[in-house]
Amino acid sequence: MKRFACFVFLVGCWSVNASAYSVGFDQVQLYTDNNRPLKASVWYPSQTTFPTEKVAENAAFLGTNVVRVGTPQAGKFPLVVISHGYRGNWRNQNWLATKLAQDGYVVASLDHPGTTSFDHSAQAAAQWWQRAGDLSRLLDWLLNESYLLPNIDANNVTAIGHSLGGWTVMLLAGAQFDRDQLKQECSLKASSRVCGLRAELGLEQVQVGEPTGSLQDTRIKRVVSLDLGLARSFSRQSLQRFTIPTLILAADVDIGDLPQAEESGFLAQYIPKNHRQYIVYPDAAHFSFMQLCKPGAIELIEEEEPGDGIVCQDGHDRSRDELHQVMYQDIVRFIHAS
Repeated sequence: MKRFACFVFLVGCWSVNASAYSVGFDQVQLYTDNNRPLKASVWYPSQTTFPTEKVAENAAFLGTNVVRVGTPQAGKFPLVVISHGYRGNWRNQNWLATKLAQDGYVVASLDHPGTTSFDHSAQAAAQWWQRAGDLSRLLDWLLNESYLLPNIDANNVTAIGHSLGGWTVMLLAGAQFDRDQLKQECSLKASSRVCGLRAELGLEQVQVGEPTGSLQDTRIKRVVSLDLGLARSFSRQSLQRFTIPTLILAADVDIGDLPQAEESGFLAQYIPKNHRQYIVYPDAAHFSFMQLCKPGAIELIEEEEPGDGIVCQDGHDRSRDELHQVMYQDIVRFIHAS
């Protein structure tokens, strides 16, 4: 699905805050040390309140109102970095980023080369470790180089990831990839949405330049996984050694071959209970963590790419908007408590 820039993969209501901040929004081009291009988006509390414009909106999905390059609000704010899912992009969690900025957070996301809607490079996708490096490079810019540096509390950094993005932030928290374990797990249960992507994501055999050991970024103080996939590729030993606070949010409506009990549940089974929280939403599906869909979006998306309308399908008890409200409460409560 090209035009709507989504992806198909694993990959109580919030109260209206009368003093909510206006949301400033900016996009910058970054490069890693090996010249990997990173398009980053930033949301932040803004002194400027107008003019506003819509971002992340198209014929299928709702966007949010922001002030383009508004003047940052004075003060120090917690920082959140967000990683999108397989063949997703920064727009997918724009709803979450905007709400966090309204409530006093600086938020940043980026498009991961090779695994974004706009770049399907097989070579880049196979360098699985680069996703974690992308977020570390984003933190380098935010905490050392950006104009937002005076407005960021460097001691209060959260990493949030959806689907393959959840896998990415878990690497940054200290989870370690175990190729042999994944091979064994896939021989026992060969999930097409997980095991079927091993070759494409460079997980089947050792890649040129592949690092060994931990990719943990100690600047990150807590992580939030939004219905991740590939959890069984993390060594059990590395999860058992976890000390970083971890919030595991899972969707219980199976979109087919991605049961949360074998993904989010795997994390919950091995991360020590005193360092993790595990919440399952019985009426949420994998893509419920994405932006809101407009009426008729499923038909519109199916017309362009049959099968991709699944990104707008949720459970039956609550709307996606209602689910977002509960998810947001759980995320902010966790950040405040940890």
